[in-house]
Amino acid sequence: MPAVTVADVTALPRVPEPGPTDLDRGVRSVTAAPRGYEGEGFPVRRAFQGVDLRDLDPFLHMDQMGEVEYAPGEPKGTSWHPHRGFETVTYIIDGEFEHQDSHGGGGNITNGDTQWMTAGGGLLHIERPPEALVASGGLFHGLQLWVNLPKAQKWLEPKYQDLRARESALLTTPDGGALIRVIAGELAGHEGPGSTYTPMAMMHATVSPGARMRLPWRRDFNALVYVLSGAGTVGKDERPIREGQLALFGPGDLITVAGNRGQDSRTPALDVVLLGGRPIREPVAWGGPFVMNTRAEVLAAFEDYQKGKLGVIPASYVPHGGLGGSTA
Repeated sequence: MPAVTVADVTALPRVPEPGPTDLDRGVRSVTAAPRGYEGEGFPVRRAFQGVDLRDLDPFLHMDQMGEVEYAPGEPKGTSWHPHRGFETVTYIIDGEFEHQDSHGGGGNITNGDTQWMTAGGGLLHIERPPEALVASGGLFHGLQLWVNLPKAQKWLEPKYQDLRARESALLTTPDGGALIRVIAGELAGHEGPGSTYTPMAMMHATVSPGARMRLPWRRDFNALVYVLSGAGTVGKDERPIREGQLALFGPGDLITVAGNRGQDSRTPALDVVLLGGRPIREPVAWGGPFVMNTRAEVLAAFEDYQKGKLGVIPASYVPHGGLGGSTA
């Protein structure tokens, strides 16, 4: 159950009905996300696997983290690792994560919060559940999205945005059948709190059983819908889609998503993440945690990391269960 809800969805601003000449985007493909493990062993679904990078542009990678109910001692995160050349967006639907980086950014995010980190020219960071959550266990569910940066902005000074759940713009459809949380970008004149270098939109919508959501979408943006939970249809042709699947849309003016009337008892509604962005259309050279324009730039990033040029672990860092920090 998503943490961000409202008592009366009908009191929210409404997304207007599409115009008679607006083109409903067709669905080009539906792919299933394979399961895997990330960091120290937390379970993920690789949402973009099997989709051509040119169709994802400006997006690079997305993991659905969980949904998992951890027993005490089980919650896991990542170790310290570097990034350069792109942005990481961590959205926590349920649970809690803490972040720290070598550039001074950091904090805890929980229950609908978003951590937006612009790695730019490079840094080190770590993401992990707080020590109290490790001790107690509990529900954890979230997403991490990688957004590319254009060549002219790959060397930006690192930046950190702490976006709280209450800052998201909340909207509904004309019949009140969907709750839409705008995290970044704009929908029907309402803007999300995320500040982006690459023009894009990111939204989380809960669509009630039997309801249909039709959202205006910029023609110069691509369009992706990933199902977090539940089942329904996408596009003008009502293509079936279910949990763990990604729909890639063709050109047009609007996106259509509908929830099946019958959902299972674990998922009372259809929950989806909607993504769109203006393609950068530049060469992509990708090596592990670095995304640049040429292979030589990626190799230089690895060399800079080995030389300590991407930062050092802050002396204030305290490992879980430890008493001191490290500058290694």
